[in-house]
Amino acid sequence: MKQSNLYIPTLREVPSDAEAISHQLLVRAGFIRQSVSGVYSFLPLGRKVLRKVETIIREEMDNIGSQEVLMPALQPSELWEESGRWNTYGPELMRLNDRHERRFALGATHEELITSLLRDEVKSYKRLPMVLYQIQAKFRDEKRPRFGLLRGREFIMKDAYSFDIDPEGLDRNYDAIYGAYMNVFNRCGLNFRAVIADSGAMGGKDTHEFMVLADIGEDTIAYSDESDFAANVEMAPVKVEYKKEDMPIRERVKVETENKRTISDVAEYLNVTPQNCIKSLLWMIDEKPVLVLSRGDHEINDVKIKNALDAEVVELATDDQTKEFVGCEVGYIGPVDVPDEVKVIADHAVEYIVNGVCGANEPLMHYQNVNPGTDFQVDFYDDLRFIEEGDPSPDGKGTIVFARGIEVGHVFKLGTRYSEAMNANILDENGKSKPITMGSYGIGVSRIMAAVVEQMHDDNGIVWPKSLSPFDVHLICVNPKNDTQAELGEALYAQLKRNRLDVLYDDRKERAGVKFTDADLIGIPFQVIVGKRAEEGIVELKNRQTGEKAEKHLSEIEAYIAQA
Repeated sequence: MKQSNLYIPTLREVPSDAEAISHQLLVRAGFIRQSVSGVYSFLPLGRKVLRKVETIIREEMDNIGSQEVLMPALQPSELWEESGRWNTYGPELMRLNDRHERRFALGATHEELITSLLRDEVKSYKRLPMVLYQIQAKFRDEKRPRFGLLRGREFIMKDAYSFDIDPEGLDRNYDAIYGAYMNVFNRCGLNFRAVIADSGAMGGKDTHEFMVLADIGEDTIAYSDESDFAANVEMAPVKVEYKKEDMPIRERVKVETENKRTISDVAEYLNVTPQNCIKSLLWMIDEKPVLVLSRGDHEINDVKIKNALDAEVVELATDDQTKEFVGCEVGYIGPVDVPDEVKVIADHAVEYIVNGVCGANEPLMHYQNVNPGTDFQVDFYDDLRFIEEGDPSPDGKGTIVFARGIEVGHVFKLGTRYSEAMNANILDENGKSKPITMGSYGIGVSRIMAAVVEQMHDDNGIVWPKSLSPFDVHLICVNPKNDTQAELGEALYAQLKRNRLDVLYDDRKERAGVKFTDADLIGIPFQVIVGKRAEEGIVELKNRQTGEKAEKHLSEIEAYIAQA
């Protein structure tokens, strides 16, 4: 394609509303343009990159026997009501009414629709297993769209769904798709981790996120410095061998602590360490009060609370609820003599505190010398805290370090969560009706594009990997007014195309500096520059990733590019 004919509206200035480097560069390099907040048009260069991502995904999904479909984005509310998600999914679900006042949702995900398709068409175990996938726009009403393609209201997604007769079949499909995703992200050139994750609103259990390591990422990944263990910080299990301090148990005493509410303030006031304090927070778990205890230097993890209690809704108690159930304000709550209606659970570390400090459930008062099992009882202990940097890796190899990550893929074992709710049943080999066992799998196609740029750029612009670059070669004629350069440029353009290279030919009548600046900004892996030595058949080649430059004869160009 000749650049003089291609729509590439490059910008010199950074857009004022672009915080993420990927947002800045994709706009400046002419790949995308914003329509409204969180909604983008993909210009010719951007669409070429998306097609390459989609091709990689299709190849890997087809290689494991998946079948591509295309479902409507407009979904009737009745399906979401069947699954129970119409009222629980949240405000991110875009809802609308047609002229007949029938309610619809714009597809945020397609579990309900795909389940209804299989329910109506597949009746026998002989038709399974099956994996169906699509690549399509999705819609979510983000409260605060930001970071360009990383968090938008409309985005392109590959979603897939597996259907099996039993959990063992689901395991096989899950592992196959997990492997396909690993291949996809490796082929896209990404530095990523597959991490243990929480299923959230999707339901189901056993789920992994694929996280691209990047400072702009909104999620924190906990991973081992010596193994391949990685998990979302919310899901990383804590496996620490705590030990009790060898000291005599002292008698509990109540002390006034003035207006000291925080662990750090109370610890300093009483001349103890935060590790010797018990942090007590009242939570409403499915509308019932639960007092959750942790060591003072640890943070309580609400996802682990939810999983430990197999709960649906986990929320911190309000000030009024706290006063109602434990009779005091936040900052003075403690586990001693709490009402019977308040369940008490604690993180494992609390069990090993000796002569600790906790709130006395009275304004301005705390207890000293509090000991679990003696001064208060716990219904059960569990892993309820966030893992921390420096903790031992749960797999026993190395220690935990943190990194920020961008989620580009997610795989879920749904089980029968949707098939039971929507009566999607099959007859097994014994003629018995049973719900289909399902899995759900997603890749953020447009998000991959942004994630790649977050990892692959320099001060001058984007540095595309070969697998995703919009073109293979950027051919630049320095001075089209020079007949020798123009003739060689045209001849080389034809030669490279004949040899099946996708070429962007900068034939514009622009200054050389403008052409070089645009070329670095766009980020095609190889630049072939036709300049002063055109009469000799010599051109300059530049490797965009390494910055390496070399002068080569026309006959050497393709071999050089192939070997680089």
